[in-house]
Amino acid sequence: MHALVVDDDTRAAETVRRMLVSDGWAVTVAHDGVDGLWRATEGHFDVIVLDIMMPGLNGYQVLKQLRERSIWAPVLMLTAKDGEYDEAEALDYGADDYLVKPFSVVVLKARLRALLRRGAPERPALLTAGDLVLDPAEHAVRRGDTEISLTPREFAVLEYLIRNAGTVVSKADILHSVWDDNFEGDPNIVEVYVGYLRKRVDVPFGIRSIETVRGAGYRIG
Repeated sequence: MHALVVDDDTRAAETVRRMLVSDGWAVTVAHDGVDGLWRATEGHFDVIVLDIMMPGLNGYQVLKQLRERSIWAPVLMLTAKDGEYDEAEALDYGADDYLVKPFSVVVLKARLRALLRRGAPERPALLTAGDLVLDPAEHAVRRGDTEISLTPREFAVLEYLIRNAGTVVSKADILHSVWDDNFEGDPNIVEVYVGYLRKRVDVPFGIRSIETVRGAGYRIG
C-alpha cells in the first residue's frame, strides 16, 4: 500500500509516516498544498491523509482539485479544525473521512483500513494473477483455496507485481512504490523479498509465476 501524507506540521506528518511504515506501507510526504497536489496528481496512492490549514493551497482547495481531475483515491482529512461546519465542508468537497488532532494512532489505523475496504470507485476489489488472488482491503492472499500468510512488506511487493501483471517492473520501480521515500539501503533488498515471495506463493505449489527478466526486472503472470 502507498499513502500520501500532506501536512505542514512536520511532527504530525512524521508520526503518521512512522506509524504506516511500521505496518509495511510505502509513504510519500508533502509539507504544503501545492506539492501535495502535484504528488497526488503524478503518482498512484491507495489513500491520502490531508491537512486543511497549509501554505500554498489549503486542504479544501487540494481536495477540490483532486476530485475535479477525477482522482478518486480515498482522502482522510487530519486536522486541528474541529468545528462541525469544517467537517461538513470537507465532506462536501469529496473527503471520505475526517479526524481531529490530536489523534489516536489506533483510531487512525482503523479509519484507514476502513477506507481501503471501501476503496476508490475504479479500483477492483480483488487483484489476480492466474489462481493467485490478493485482497488489498483485507490484506489477504490465497492461491486457489489455500490461504498464504505474508509479512506487510512481502504483501506490498506482491501487490505491486500483481497490479502490473504481465509487465516487467524494475527494482527501481518496486523500491519507489513499496519502500519508504527515506530508504537509503541496498537496492538488492528487492531481490531478497522477491525470493521470500517465491518461497511462499510459488514453491509450495510447484509454480513459477514470478519471473526474473535479466537486466530488466521482474514480471508476474
